[in-house]
Amino acid sequence: MLFRNEALAKDVLKSVSYYRLKGYWWDMQRDKTQHVFTPNSYFEDVVEKYEFDRELRLVLFYAIEIIEIALRTKMIYHLSQAYGGLWYLNDSLFENTYLFEQHRNELQDEFARSGEIFVKDFKQKHPTTNADPKIWESHEHPDAWLILEVATFGNLSKMYKNLKHQLPQKSAIANEFGLNFHNELSSWLESVSYLRNIVAHHSRVWSRTMVKTPMKVANPNYPWLQIPLSTFQVKRPFYVISAMLYLCNAVQGDNLFKSKILDLFAKYPNIPLYKLGFNNQWRQEDIWI
Repeated sequence: MLFRNEALAKDVLKSVSYYRLKGYWWDMQRDKTQHVFTPNSYFEDVVEKYEFDRELRLVLFYAIEIIEIALRTKMIYHLSQAYGGLWYLNDSLFENTYLFEQHRNELQDEFARSGEIFVKDFKQKHPTTNADPKIWESHEHPDAWLILEVATFGNLSKMYKNLKHQLPQKSAIANEFGLNFHNELSSWLESVSYLRNIVAHHSRVWSRTMVKTPMKVANPNYPWLQIPLSTFQVKRPFYVISAMLYLCNAVQGDNLFKSKILDLFAKYPNIPLYKLGFNNQWRQEDIWI
């Protein structure tokens, strides 16, 4: 590997480890066993990829926040309206009893650990909720609009997926996200949750193969991808990023996610976007125009 500025390289490596940067130069190696780099491979290009990826994660979190807050709000509203504030304790509303108990326990544990002001206020008024959730008095359980505020995105998406399929509220929530079927939304949320964990742990999005990918959707209600995707594209971040843009457009039409993505790409013109799955035709898609 070559260096345009060795002093800069030393400064970077003082704060960013060799192994963290390794994922950004992996594709620059001609021989990955002997670690022989292709000609004109510069350390500064690795740093540029790293900085691009860091800024990309911040933009992605902007979209994740929109989706997460919308999901929480819609679950609280639709299910509380139909089944009361303690619907999350009603196992008859859920498909799998074991998962129901797991998600409920996780939710209650999050509430018990939370230091949010509204949680502290609730605990002062309901003393038994200061103890282990397993011994909470039945009349002192917090309502959904309180306890779901501390739920993780992962737990929210799992609770949604486990709701009884015939519940009209499950379909209504999917419809408000612009999708016609609840299993489509469940799949998309699972993919977003997977990406969220990557972003939250400051892990590499650049050139990553995605383990969780959104399912294909039938008759989307908003502009969506029309050009058939290659297997490579489906397994790269492009697909889930496009799904996130779709969900953001459905729940908050004036969101800035697309403009933030386009601005970031314009800021780093030398970054090969195909490594993220953005091929030469992606700007022809209605959702990205």
